[in-house]
Amino acid sequence: MDAWLTEYGVTLGVGALILFMIFIVWDLAKRSNAGKFGTLILYIGLAMGIFGFLIKFVITYLLENAAGVG
Repeated sequence: MDAWLTEYGVTLGVGALILFMIFIVWDLAKRSNAGKFGTLILYIGLAMGIFGFLIKFVITYLLENAAGVG
């Protein structure tokens, strides 16, 4: 039970934080009058962090399933 809760709790919790960060970046861009280019740069920075979080799952999956190969 603890492992399941930890795995899915972290995944759902970080997913919720990512959604909240999208709102925060939108609000930051709006309040600072960042313009289209500034907003794009802010979202690219956020996307890089999200990509890093998602690639962790891909690498974990590949490493766990690579044991049977070879």
